[in-house]
Amino acid sequence: MAADKPLLLIDGSSYLFRAFHAMPDLQTRDGTHTGAIRGVIAMLRRLAKDYPGSPVAVVFDAKGKTFRNAMYAEYKANRPPMDDRLRQQIPPIHEMVEAMGMPLLVVPGVEADDVIGTLALQATKAKRHTVISTGDKDMAQLVTKYVSLVNTMTDTAMDEAGVVDKFGVRPDQIIDYLALMGDTADNIPGVPKVGPKTAAKWLGMYDTLDGLIAKADEIKGKVGESLRASLEQLPLSRSLTAIKCDVELEQSVEQLVVGEPNTDSLRELFERYEFKTWRDELDAADPAGAKASSGTGASSGKEALARNYECVLDKKSFDGWLKKLKKAPLIAFDTETTSLDYMDAELVGVSFSVTPGEAAYVPIAHDYEGAPKQLSLSELLAGLKPILEDPAVKKVGQNLKYDMSVLARYDVGLKGIAFDTMLESYVLNSVASRHNMDALAAKYLDIQTVHFEDIAGKGAKQLTFNQIPLEQAADYAAEDADITLRLHEELWGLLQKEPDLVSVFENIELPLVGVLSRIERNGTLLDAGLLGEQSSSLAKRAESLQEQVWTLAGEEFNMGSPKQLQKILFEKLDLPVIKKTPKGQPSTAEPVLQELAHDYEIPQLIMEYRSATKLKSTYTDKLPLQINQKTGRVHTSYHQAVAATGRLSSSDPNLQNIPIRTEDGRKVRQAFVAPPGSLLVAADYSQIELRIMAHLSKDKGLLTAFANGLDVHRATAAEVFEEELDGVTDDQRRSAKAINFGLIYGMSAFGLARQLGITRGVAQEYIDLYFDRYPGVRTYMDETRALAAEQGFVETVFGRRLYLPEINARNGMRRQAAERTAINAPMQGSAADIIKRAMIDVDAWLASQSLQAKTIMQVHDELVFEVAEADVDALREGVVQAMQSAATLDVELIVDVGVGQNWDEAH
Repeated sequence: MAADKPLLLIDGSSYLFRAFHAMPDLQTRDGTHTGAIRGVIAMLRRLAKDYPGSPVAVVFDAKGKTFRNAMYAEYKANRPPMDDRLRQQIPPIHEMVEAMGMPLLVVPGVEADDVIGTLALQATKAKRHTVISTGDKDMAQLVTKYVSLVNTMTDTAMDEAGVVDKFGVRPDQIIDYLALMGDTADNIPGVPKVGPKTAAKWLGMYDTLDGLIAKADEIKGKVGESLRASLEQLPLSRSLTAIKCDVELEQSVEQLVVGEPNTDSLRELFERYEFKTWRDELDAADPAGAKASSGTGASSGKEALARNYECVLDKKSFDGWLKKLKKAPLIAFDTETTSLDYMDAELVGVSFSVTPGEAAYVPIAHDYEGAPKQLSLSELLAGLKPILEDPAVKKVGQNLKYDMSVLARYDVGLKGIAFDTMLESYVLNSVASRHNMDALAAKYLDIQTVHFEDIAGKGAKQLTFNQIPLEQAADYAAEDADITLRLHEELWGLLQKEPDLVSVFENIELPLVGVLSRIERNGTLLDAGLLGEQSSSLAKRAESLQEQVWTLAGEEFNMGSPKQLQKILFEKLDLPVIKKTPKGQPSTAEPVLQELAHDYEIPQLIMEYRSATKLKSTYTDKLPLQINQKTGRVHTSYHQAVAATGRLSSSDPNLQNIPIRTEDGRKVRQAFVAPPGSLLVAADYSQIELRIMAHLSKDKGLLTAFANGLDVHRATAAEVFEEELDGVTDDQRRSAKAINFGLIYGMSAFGLARQLGITRGVAQEYIDLYFDRYPGVRTYMDETRALAAEQGFVETVFGRRLYLPEINARNGMRRQAAERTAINAPMQGSAADIIKRAMIDVDAWLASQSLQAKTIMQVHDELVFEVAEADVDALREGVVQAMQSAATLDVELIVDVGVGQNWDEAH
């Protein structure tokens, strides 16, 4: 091996786990997880470039136990089993490492650290400079004059002096240092209460662990008592933390030679796991090989385009770009602002791109000291407004709803939205990754984009965009437009292979962008005074509940501390432990308290206390603070690309989670009010998911019940309990309702028993009776599970897909959860599609009318309107017609409408 090149030892297992947790949860189209693969291989590729010609070993842990388990049976006993999503990524990583020509070492009976330690010692004896690439602090014990560490994930290096700087001890003291602290992750005992500072201090005083043990009586206080109590186990801890450096290996340091990469294998692997840029790089380097390969038709080297970004500071350059924009078949467009809040955000600049690799940023409001002269807002809008408002000029963006809302504040009505990359990704596969630009660029383009934090900083000192120097801001902003255009080309090509998904995108998600922007800007009027009164009332109730709990407990304690609550409930009061946390502590989660509340008073009071304090902190205290000072209203943000099933979610405030079954929750809704002369109208789909179940299952009993306009829960009770409709009791109807809704969400007999307060056997009888009376439902559920397992996804009535990566998981709990999702997602997703279609139709209908009315909220299956009193009847008629016509099912859609001065009254 070349003497001038350092030996490179790569701790593959360290990077494997770190990549799995740090990378986005990337998936291929068939649901195969690839985030860890991408992270590890990207790291290896980078190291190969940083250390060209160096001999290499890539080392991974082998399966099974090691000699340390024989030494100490509890070693790593607390670690949970490896996540299935990570386990399935290990074989592909090994395949890629070998195809890259790198020596791969996996030695049974020892850990990767031990293999690396052995090779490092061999290299040191040969006076061979060695770099260990790892993120594991334990490796610091291997650092010598010849051995250093590098961590590519944090871009840091560590030599002998670096070890002292970081840990406060020499490399030869690291084993003793680690032994003193112990390691909870590996279950190494150590000395209780001893952390890094104490361990370093003791070794500074006594040099070695043996020296410390000999003088243990000199250590004062509680920590000294801990040390003396731990003396027997310290030698074991030292043995467990010491890296074994005499492992018998088939390859010596001299044999670690990087071979020629197998480009055919790499190309096939990169293709299989959808690493497009890496495959394209191979194709560009070897066109003949690309031609001979699978022939996907992908263009070579597209993502490796040179970047030509321009910062537009004068009218002449701006006019030149305006001409390009007017001629372009598609414009990628983005705004840069001072805030994520669309109601307060001030425009700082805009960026656009019409050709991949080329983009421009037009700043108008960078105001840091020394900022160059920029175009004015009026100059920008004079040139851009006609283009932005022209529906014939097609635009693409990433989350264009935000840009539309910001531009509306400047009297610019954005039209011609042809594509949105966030929504293209979401429709293509809602669970493949997050749908922000950084994650999408990594997944679909294999490009690491500049993150906002990279140029603005983090936390309280983070800069707003107007404070960022143009040298950085222009490149960041232009990249946004460029990457958006490239992402669209990739995503649209994939979407076009699935006509049903194109339909969902073009007919549901894209038209909804403008509708949601208008609803958000309309906002909702709040009675802040009423919320203040409710906060005061909730505070008094919480205080009263706390006093009652303290009385029953016989002492005061922190109600918000799970640890103190565990002590009171399970140690002092000796309540039964229902469930344990992953760390082995008794759980105090809500389901546990609900179960305990059947037999004990204190858990019920604790739940009521939690409910009151959460409602107060989340809504009655917070909502008044979210009232916009300019409009006097709250303006939520609706998210199209969050919920996997297609449902909308909302934030700031979250309107979806206001409790409606409790009196306190209804009081919060009473604070959502209509202005004088107007009323609120709430239009809600009645039992829409049950109706979709009837449609999908084609069950004759359910179809008949809905066709006859029966109370479906009463009809179910009559079937299950073999009663006449008139003879069904309220309790029987309640049980039937629990079955109807429970089966939609995959409820088991155990869950039904707990909800109804009956035995598991009786609950199973109810379910069996239900399926006897509604056999079509059972058939639908069985067939859906089987189809999901076969194809990896389920679909809504309109063709929206939900991929189920865990549907064939070896872990039974994960597989069963995926099966429950497979049953529920077509119903929940179809309901989401229907109300989205209704919102689009209602919005168009309102635009065609002269009513004083506007949509102000969408929550679950409900739309809420603010309407002048004189127009209530007309609105009601038009909304019901539009909502009931949003889908044609085998059962009629029914819409319940309520009217009131506030949201609660309108129910």
